Amino acid sequence: MSLDLLNKLRAIQIEERLGELKKASDGPVLKEWMHHGVKFAASSEKFERVYYEALRKLLDCVVPTGGDKPILHEGGIYLGCWLESTGTINAELLSRFIPSVSQTTYELFADFQREDGLMPYKLTEAGPSYRQIQLVTPLARSVWNHYQMNGQDKAFLRKMYAAMERYDEWLQTYRNTRGSNAVEAFCTFDTGHDLSPRFWHVPDTPHRNDARTYNPDSPILPFIAPDLTANVYCQRLYLAKIAEELGESGEPWLVKAEISLNSLFEYCFDAEDQFFYDRDKNEELVRVQSDVLLRVLACEVGDRAFFDQALNKYLLNTRKFFAKYPFTSIAMDDPRFDPFSSYNSWAGPSNFLSLIRAPHAFEHHGRYVELTYVLYPIMAAFHKMTRFSQALSPWTGEEGFTQTYSPAILCMLDYVERLCGIMPRPGNELWFTGLLPYAVDHGEEIADATAYSRIVDGVSFELVNTTDESIVYRDGKASLQFPNGLRAVTDRQGNLKSLIGMSVRTVEGIVTYAGQEWQVAVKGNERINVVNGLELKKVDVDMGVIAPTYR
Repeated sequence: MSLDLLNKLRAIQIEERLGELKKASDGPVLKEWMHHGVKFAASSEKFERVYYEALRKLLDCVVPTGGDKPILHEGGIYLGCWLESTGTINAELLSRFIPSVSQTTYELFADFQREDGLMPYKLTEAGPSYRQIQLVTPLARSVWNHYQMNGQDKAFLRKMYAAMERYDEWLQTYRNTRGSNAVEAFCTFDTGHDLSPRFWHVPDTPHRNDARTYNPDSPILPFIAPDLTANVYCQRLYLAKIAEELGESGEPWLVKAEISLNSLFEYCFDAEDQFFYDRDKNEELVRVQSDVLLRVLACEVGDRAFFDQALNKYLLNTRKFFAKYPFTSIAMDDPRFDPFSSYNSWAGPSNFLSLIRAPHAFEHHGRYVELTYVLYPIMAAFHKMTRFSQALSPWTGEEGFTQTYSPAILCMLDYVERLCGIMPRPGNELWFTGLLPYAVDHGEEIADATAYSRIVDGVSFELVNTTDESIVYRDGKASLQFPNGLRAVTDRQGNLKSLIGMSVRTVEGIVTYAGQEWQVAVKGNERINVVNGLELKKVDVDMGVIAPTYR
């Protein structure tokens, strides 16, 4: 089967799969995709069709705006680019496929930065809008990862650094009215939490649509917001990296980051609940358990033990956020929880923005196996997808509000690459993951074999996965073979660096590489390093695997 699927992969013509292009900018954008050699084949024609439908609809979301160059749009009813999503996490994912569009998207937010330092929260054909802040994923992390993986353009990095430095000053000036050194939310839209009970009785927009002010007659505003504060904390960590890359000291940013972190825990963390809440003007915690927790963790707050505790108590708890199709936007045991996904809501349904933000939180702490608990059911939802909606029903996985939504489209492309593809990483790494989608819905098979290709620095790589084994081809020749259930980590030239256990079971079998054969037994989340290309050496820490909870 593996050779048949490899030949099928090689025979795929992307242009034929997509059909006639709709606009002039689609041709160069598709050419860039093809330059990276990304193709996907599966034993299931249905799943393969969904993948290429995602690519076709992605082109609909890449639109010239604010100039001749195309940028990424949110898609669906959202005709423009939002900083909280399209301009950060969406573009961060797109950077692996069409990096020029990501870079133009990032730069446009700097180009339209206001004189006082405020960046627009969105960009549309009508121009930039500054009504609110709307921050979630740290822009500096997205910019840094793009820079690391796409040629290390110092001029781009310097431009973005200057803009982000000015925005940091703006937030410190206008969103710290209570002197907490945290970041305040003045309205619902500041965090993009539309209809969330977190913001009941709070206006959707700032006072008189001015991002510098809040309603003075509100009995509860402003909120000291954990997700906004965590954003700035993480932003400052990456600004330190960028400063050092540009020949400056990163230490001032690290000092500021520590101040943000201390304020986050002092004002927003409840030690008894082990949860982060807003603190209102009356010093009361706004006790709504929302995906704020996942947002904070995706901003690299806390060590592995702290993250593990959050997994046990909340993220993998089926009474809290771990629905059949995770992650819900409000804890399921909250009486305000509303599972309906037929409208734009953060009051319950599983939103694709949460799903694309989540991997960084898990992988930052080496919780690779636990992330697969999320990938499998969402893959099953993709298998039957036709519209690429904003949200899913947490009960059934059915598509909800709107369509051609770029976070959903990019989630499909991203999850395929994380589960069974070839994924470039910052730090000169490639991930070759030997897993397959699993039949979690009514026993319906998604694919019992897959193949994936990618060109990196002029080298052509292919990965074929079956239920038994995975084979990596380098420039058409088999270079690495390993048992199903492992991830092989190489450098960008394909030289093997390590193996990671991607299953709750101990994966046993033979690894073949560079004339060597090793009998391996790799536990879940365990990493085995390759030393001098000749021998395997286990990393000391056995972190184990965390199971879902039902309490």
